[in-house]
Amino acid sequence: MSTPNHHRLTVPEAKKVLNKFNCLDIAPTLKASEKGLIREALLFMTSLTDYQILGICADTAQEGIMAMKTYSHAFGHEAPSNLPEIEGPVYIKLNGKNGLCYIDSYSGHHRGVLVSCQSYQEGGINEMYGHLPLDLFV
Repeated sequence: MSTPNHHRLTVPEAKKVLNKFNCLDIAPTLKASEKGLIREALLFMTSLTDYQILGICADTAQEGIMAMKTYSHAFGHEAPSNLPEIEGPVYIKLNGKNGLCYIDSYSGHHRGVLVSCQSYQEGGINEMYGHLPLDLFV
């Protein structure tokens, strides 16, 4: 998937933008201008992969489901619409390869979206970025 205003990032440039999200630290608060570059880098990297797996940590089911829908839409996929709204913080996992999805209670302190980029071919992009902002594509 490409974006209309794509600035033609290279793979090393996109990785540099996304590598600040190391899956361990709490996601930083970002300015709107920073979100645009992160969206561009993420869409570029996902366009080079065969599918993505999303892991979403949110304070509420509603917030998590919204993130799942907006990220899925940005990646050109349809998100499931039948997840239950459970109380409290949640973890949602969505496999973009087979569409399997589940939601469960979450007691961890992270909030945000993990995006695991998966490639079938050896030497392809197989990397994880996150915790990205829940509202990156809102």
